[in-house]
Amino acid sequence: MKLGFDNDKYLQLQSEKIRERIDRFGGKLYLEFGGKLFDDFHAARVLPGFAPDSKINMLVQLKDTAEIVIVINAADIEQNKVRGDLGITYDLDVLRLIDAFRGKGLYVGSVVLTRYSDQPSAAAFEKKLENLGIRTYRHYSIAGYPSDPERIVSEEGFGRNEYIETSRSLVVVTAPGPGSGKMATCLSQLFHDEKRGIKSGYAKFETFPIWNLPLKHPVNLAYEAATADLNDVNMIDPYHLETYGETAVNYNRDVEIFPVLDAMMERIMGESPYKSPTDMGVNMVGMCIFDDEAVRDAAKQEILRRWYAAQCEKRKGTGSDTALEKIELLLKQTKLTAADRPAVAAALAKSEATGGAPAAALQLADGRIVTGKTSSLLGASAAVLLNALKALAGIADEVPLMSPAVIEPIQQLKVEYLGNHNPRLHTDEILVALSICAATDPNAKKAMDCLAKLKNCQAHSTVILAPVDDGVWRKLGVQMTCEPRYQSKKLFHY
Repeated sequence: MKLGFDNDKYLQLQSEKIRERIDRFGGKLYLEFGGKLFDDFHAARVLPGFAPDSKINMLVQLKDTAEIVIVINAADIEQNKVRGDLGITYDLDVLRLIDAFRGKGLYVGSVVLTRYSDQPSAAAFEKKLENLGIRTYRHYSIAGYPSDPERIVSEEGFGRNEYIETSRSLVVVTAPGPGSGKMATCLSQLFHDEKRGIKSGYAKFETFPIWNLPLKHPVNLAYEAATADLNDVNMIDPYHLETYGETAVNYNRDVEIFPVLDAMMERIMGESPYKSPTDMGVNMVGMCIFDDEAVRDAAKQEILRRWYAAQCEKRKGTGSDTALEKIELLLKQTKLTAADRPAVAAALAKSEATGGAPAAALQLADGRIVTGKTSSLLGASAAVLLNALKALAGIADEVPLMSPAVIEPIQQLKVEYLGNHNPRLHTDEILVALSICAATDPNAKKAMDCLAKLKNCQAHSTVILAPVDDGVWRKLGVQMTCEPRYQSKKLFHY
């Protein structure tokens, strides 16, 4: 993938910007951190050169002055809300995040349960955290939030919330997912700090949309595609345009809430420090793009990837017509079609040539496209994976990479002992077999050594993948899309 983003420059500029904002408020800043602190693969896909862990590595540069507060909505605990990308509930993700932050040397100060109303599951989770030695605080629902600033900024509103004891100048407020109450938590702290005579301020960090890129730039449109299910819409910040005469891009929720937020901050601090939603942000991502064409191309592929994902989610019964229709509208705006994803045509052609059997295609970094078909031995995903590794290693197609003595026992294990009806190997099984053969076969070793070269390659399957195959492609960094159909007409798929 052609690079277009300077990650080192980003780490430097972003940490400097946050330090400046801390100083502006007299030494204490509550920073609402939107999006993913860890494993931001969306940003890495649309900004080639951006490292998925850039944001957490940036915070590591500030670790001596930073502490983390994790916010979780008590109602989400009660409803067992699940993170779609990880498949774990929000309460478990809080524990994962704590471990991850600590693993980076960052201090996790506490966990806040927002909208707390004695939910049994939330109370049990609070007890669990306390037994683990993690401080917890309760914040409550406020009648009229967010439309009644007078009630919110009062003893009946923020005044009911427990004050979060913090010890660092930068308090990063993050959460397992949206709707957790990060902004309300920050404002509640400002209210309590003001009562205690503590000078503090609030700022927001969101990677997307990128405020200093054009409204219809593919990177910003890719963000709309990624949040199609949330019904987010990018728009020109009218407050910023009116105040400064400068065009800046924000999204509808921040623009809509700004008058209320502005009124709340004025009541808390005497005067609001911001003139627009864009003013609140500290995002420096747009300053670090050095090849606009590269990021445009990458973002267009992301829009196409989201389109195929939305079709598959609809086919699985987990997606909505509204989200799909929105992404299709974005395709029209960018004049994109399936033809702009070369692996699609190659996969469909391979399937047609094999009588409609499942097939897959993968486009290598040099533009070459390799294909794979379903056979009695391999699924299409496993076949295209092996063929891609052969192509990268310069191994002739007719040269076998694995001995039948390795493959046959795996097939026997699947069918005779694990209850599988299908002896074909999945991608994870084929990689295990290849790694065993690599110990004695130089060709298998050459192929294994090429696995890293698959990262950021584009691929397409003519059928919805099994979860195990989907997971392997994701771990390899391959950007896989699928046709919205299953290999069989069964009602149950796994």
